[in-house]
Amino acid sequence: MAGDTGRTPFVTRVSWRWADNERVRVLVVEDHVALAGRIGEGLRDAGFAVDVVHDGATALEVAASTDYDVVVLDRDLPGVHGDRVCRDLARDGHPARVLMLTAAAGVEDRVDGLELGADDYLGKPFAFAELTARIRALGRRGPGSPAVVQRGDLVIDRARHRASRGGVPVALTRKEFAVLECLAGADGAPVSAEDLLEHAWDAHADAFSNTVAVTIARLRRKLGDPPLIHTITGVGYRL
Repeated sequence: MAGDTGRTPFVTRVSWRWADNERVRVLVVEDHVALAGRIGEGLRDAGFAVDVVHDGATALEVAASTDYDVVVLDRDLPGVHGDRVCRDLARDGHPARVLMLTAAAGVEDRVDGLELGADDYLGKPFAFAELTARIRALGRRGPGSPAVVQRGDLVIDRARHRASRGGVPVALTRKEFAVLECLAGADGAPVSAEDLLEHAWDAHADAFSNTVAVTIARLRRKLGDPPLIHTITGVGYRL
């Protein structure tokens, strides 16, 4: 990929292309130059518009002048650490969703990343198909999507991947949370099982399985009574 000759030589820029009929602009922040190049090239091939930088200071500099849709952020950056980049983006109200990458695989590390304001978390090594699926999912939320959604006594904190009902925390798996988030985002409109499958699972999910129905059943049980999720026969599910 050719280097950009614009404001900063540390950014590799890729021209706009269409991805699933949506333009999603991505900033990749990764200090491993070869890996960063492979990620950028792969995302370009997948149809994203990509800028690549190799340190936290440059990431904050370019993010200050560009409204990225998604920032793919290596947590373990030298100099300006990825944690600080994530905090500063959240503090400054940048519209980008943050997908944090890290070699640390522990639950506490994932929780820490989400507490900092990251929207999603992916451990290294990762399957590239999963990375692109997560970026598309984050990009579809759009900059106007609120970080916290409330439907009656149900509160969904998208930034921290938490849900509570009547002030009582509800322990959800990642898939359960993704399904609940999708239903809440529909604002009372029904969502088809196919749309839920696309939102919460990767491209290898079996569209003919009962995965969505099973997940909905678990969600209903965890959310308690009165039931919040209703089946619309022949259409899908509604919150």
